[in-house]
Amino acid sequence: MTDEVKAKEGVLYQLKTRGPQTAAQVAKRLGVTPMAVRQHLYRLAEVGEVAYSDERRKVGRPTRVWRLTEAAAARFPNSHGDLTIEIISAVRAAFGESGMERLLAERTRRQLDDYRKRLRGVGKSLAARVQALAAIRREQGYMAECSKMARGAMLLAENHCPICAAAATCQGLCREELNLFREVLGPRVSVERIDHILAGARRCAYRIESTPARKSK
Repeated sequence: MTDEVKAKEGVLYQLKTRGPQTAAQVAKRLGVTPMAVRQHLYRLAEVGEVAYSDERRKVGRPTRVWRLTEAAAARFPNSHGDLTIEIISAVRAAFGESGMERLLAERTRRQLDDYRKRLRGVGKSLAARVQALAAIRREQGYMAECSKMARGAMLLAENHCPICAAAATCQGLCREELNLFREVLGPRVSVERIDHILAGARRCAYRIESTPARKSK
């Protein structure tokens, strides 16, 4: 991979994980000059992978904000979307919705076993467990990251969904994903989805926080 290709990939990655930004914002995160980033952005715009809008500010000239286009999605991993959709359709045709539900439940069970093994020895702190969960999801192509929120809550953000095509066809996958997080993090943890790619957000994001133990009567 040439230096120019690496630089372009870096620009695309920043727009993917951080959302629409100015060239200066991307440059600051990459540690390069805004001019260098603009050159890459205009080349990417020529092939239809990025687009921009000029946003007016209270003072001064409009600010040019760059974003990814749908054409850029091919740059990021998709776990065999067409094949997965065909399999989902075949399962529904052969076994009905009840068969589809059994398949999803079995997939979640296997994931849960694997995740629990991976989280053993991580520690009991919520932050450590969410960080470990984010690491697993990164390995699986979700571009996951986590950060601290107010009052001890954690934010788990997945900037890419490698099974998005399948999830659009079978939204039970998203439901089971939420169940998976709740199960693996334990009964005294609340997991709330606050952003959803299928609802039009640029990412899926979850607010995760500890819940107080119930007082015995």
